[in-house]
Amino acid sequence: MDTALATPPPLTIYYDGACPLCAAEIRTYRRCRGAERLAWMDVSLDGPAELGPGLTRAAARARFHVRDEHGRLVSGAAGFFTLWSHLPGWRYLAPIRHLPGVTWIAEAAYRGFLPLRPWLARRIAGPVRCDGACGPEPR
Repeated sequence: MDTALATPPPLTIYYDGACPLCAAEIRTYRRCRGAERLAWMDVSLDGPAELGPGLTRAAARARFHVRDEHGRLVSGAAGFFTLWSHLPGWRYLAPIRHLPGVTWIAEAAYRGFLPLRPWLARRIAGPVRCDGACGPEPR
């Protein structure tokens, strides 16, 4: 098939497959109806340091990112709302982002979760499975 004529997926989801917590969550989404139309990119695998405009592999491993078909990149809570809007079984959650304060609260909760991610990942699979990239993005 000519890739120049191929329609880009509506979303590309960047996830850290080396993190057992992240991998388990992504498996849940990938089993959903509609997930086959999306592109799923495991950023823990070797490859280029850049994953398109505005996204490095290190940043993608430290925080959830989604890119839409127009190239717009969103992360954190906004990334989850965007993903949910494309999965019929989760679509009902996406509109809550428009309620006053919800996006801010969801992002604050996500940022609060990030430092706990390595600890939770080790509890799930032990220290062998989480290679240390499960921490917050370096500043």
